[in-house]
Amino acid sequence: MKTIPVEAYFAVSTALFVLGLLGMIVRRNLVTVLMSLELALNAVNVAFVGADYHMGLVEGQIFALFIIALAAAEAAVGLGIIIAIFRYRLVDSTDEITDMRG
Repeated sequence: MKTIPVEAYFAVSTALFVLGLLGMIVRRNLVTVLMSLELALNAVNVAFVGADYHMGLVEGQIFALFIIALAAAEAAVGLGIIIAIFRYRLVDSTDEITDMRG
């Protein structure tokens, strides 16, 4: 049985991370920025699990589970903040929420 080389995992992980990073920089919609952040976190998961599979260890999978839990908490809190901003200011773009009131 042929195994997938570790470079392929890193190539896919790099491509996903770059797409997520570009999505966070270029897009202005808050939900799209949050989804791009999730894509970047999943790219890190692919790298951890791919490297872990080739080394025969378990630590990469444990880190991936922690990242998944962190991403779930970040998505819940982030969506709550986005909904609160939309209800208060009626905007959904990152350009329109730059001024803060104390």
